[in-house]
Amino acid sequence: MIYTVTLNPAVDKTVYVDGFTLDAVNRATSVRQDPGGKGINVSKTIQALGGESTAFAVLGGPSGSFISDALGDMGIAAQVFDIPGTTRTNTKVVDLERGTYTDINEPGAQVTQELLDDALAILALQVAPGDIVVLSGSLPAGAPTNTYAAWTRAVRKAGARVFLDADGEVLQAGLAAKPSLVKPNEVELGRLLGRELTETQQIADAARELIEQGIDRAMVSMGAAGAVFATAEGTWRLKQPAVEVVSTVGAGDSVVAALAFAEAEGMALADAARLAMATGAATVMRPGTEAARRPDIDALLPQVTVEAL
Repeated sequence: MIYTVTLNPAVDKTVYVDGFTLDAVNRATSVRQDPGGKGINVSKTIQALGGESTAFAVLGGPSGSFISDALGDMGIAAQVFDIPGTTRTNTKVVDLERGTYTDINEPGAQVTQELLDDALAILALQVAPGDIVVLSGSLPAGAPTNTYAAWTRAVRKAGARVFLDADGEVLQAGLAAKPSLVKPNEVELGRLLGRELTETQQIADAARELIEQGIDRAMVSMGAAGAVFATAEGTWRLKQPAVEVVSTVGAGDSVVAALAFAEAEGMALADAARLAMATGAATVMRPGTEAARRPDIDALLPQVTVEAL
C-alpha cells in the first residue's frame, strides 16, 4: 500500500489570463479549482497510473471540506484530521500568451503537536513492512522543522519505505532519518549542499553525495531539461519528450507518484525512471493540477531517453 501525507494542503485555484500585466486590471478567461497539496497531487497521479493510495491530510473549514469531498468523488481513500482553522487556497496565474506561471501561496492553518502526534500514531499503526509512505510539501505553522524526520523514523521502524520531497531545513533534517528516496530539484539540492549546481555533471556528483549518505535513491528534477537519477547501482541522465505546456503545477509531484507506483509494482530501475519522466511530461499537458492521463503517459514512454553517467 502507498500512503501519502499532506500536512499543509491547499485548494489550488488556477486563473488563466491572456497577457498578464503587473499593476493593472487583468481579466480571467477561465478559472478552475482542484484539491491540492503535494501529497494529494501524488495520490491523484497514482490513481491515474492505475494504483491505489490512502491520502493522509490535515484539513479545516470550507476549503478543507472541498478537498475532502473532491477526494471522495475521485474515489481516493483519505484519512482526514480536522483542524479549527481554514485550509489555505493557493492561486496560480497562468498566462498562456507569454508562457508564464505565477504562484501565490497562502500560509497554512496552524496545527498542534498533539494533532501531529495523533496522526503519526495512526499512520504507524496502519503501515506494514514493504509499504511506501510519501512525505511531501511544506510544513504548516506549528509543525517543527524535524517533523518529517520524526515521521520517517516512525514509519521506517514499522518496516515501511519513505519517499521524501521537501526543501531547505526540512529536507536537511529529514535526510538524517534516512528516507529511501528524495526528490529535490537542482536548486533545492544546491541550497542543501551550499553550492550552485548548473551543469549536469555537477548535479550528478551532488546526487551521488546523497547516496553516499545512506539514501537509496535520489531523483533530481531539472524542469524541461529532465532529471538525474542516482542509486547505488548507478547514475542516469533522463530526458523527457517536449510537449505543449498547459500547467507546470504538480509536475514534480507526479514524478514522485510514478516512482512510488513503480516501486510498489516491483518495476526495474530503468523502467521506473522512464515512467517518472513520461508521467511528468504528461502532467504539464493538463490544466490546473489535474492528474496526467494514462494514455498520454503510455504514448510518451518510448520518447524518454535514459543515459548512464
